[in-house]
Amino acid sequence: MSTRGEVLVAIVNNRRDFTIACERCWYRIPVDSAQKFLKSRWPPQWLAFYQTKMFEGEAYAVNYYAPVLEIREAYREQLFPDEPLNPKSGKRYYQVLLRPLQQLTKPIFSRRQRRIVFIPTTTEKFFNALEINDLYDGSPLEDRLWAELKRQQIWAERQEDVKVNNRNYKLDFAIYCCNGKVNVETDGDTYHADPKKTMADNLHNNDLASVGWQVLRFSTRHIQAEML
Repeated sequence: MSTRGEVLVAIVNNRRDFTIACERCWYRIPVDSAQKFLKSRWPPQWLAFYQTKMFEGEAYAVNYYAPVLEIREAYREQLFPDEPLNPKSGKRYYQVLLRPLQQLTKPIFSRRQRRIVFIPTTTEKFFNALEINDLYDGSPLEDRLWAELKRQQIWAERQEDVKVNNRNYKLDFAIYCCNGKVNVETDGDTYHADPKKTMADNLHNNDLASVGWQVLRFSTRHIQAEML
C-alpha cells in the first residue's frame, strides 16, 4: 500500500485554531480545499502544523504534529455553536480529531519564510526533514534533483507559486540568485512526447521571462543519465 500523503502539513495562522488543536485535539480543514488541493492524498494519518508570523518564536516552521484519530464532516455552525450566524456558518469542514500534539525535537523551518497551504508527504520525509522543501513529495526526478541541488548548496524553493498576467504557475524549483531568478523544471519523457505541452511550455516561459525569470528544463535523461 502506498504511503504517499500519509502526513499532511497544514497551515495554522491564528491562535484560536492552534489553541483548539492543543486543548481540544481537533483541527478544521475546508472540504472544498481538501477536495481541490489534496484529492488522492486524502485522508492523512498524521497532521502537522506550519505556523505563520502570528506565532513569535515558532513562526515559519513546523513545530508540532499528531496522529489522526478520526475525520468527521461538519458545518461551521456545529464547530462553533457560540459564534453568531454569518455567511460562513453553512460552510463545510473536515473536523480532524487528533491525539495530543507532540513537539518535534528540531523544527522544520522555511528559509524564505514562505506561505504554504498544504504539503502532503510521507512519514519518512516528515521525520527526516530539516527544512520545508525536504517535505515535498512530487516525483522521483524532483527528489533526485533536489538532493543534488542541496549537495551543491544551491538553495531552491520547491513548488513555488507565482502569478503572472493573471495566470498561476507552480514552479518545480525557484532559485533566487543575486542577479536574477531561475525556474528549474523537471519534465519526464512522457511529458515531452505530448505535443500539446509545447504551447503551454512556451506560454509558461514567456510569462516568467516577462517578470525576470529564466527557465531551465531537465528531462529524465538529463537527471538520470547525465547528472554526475
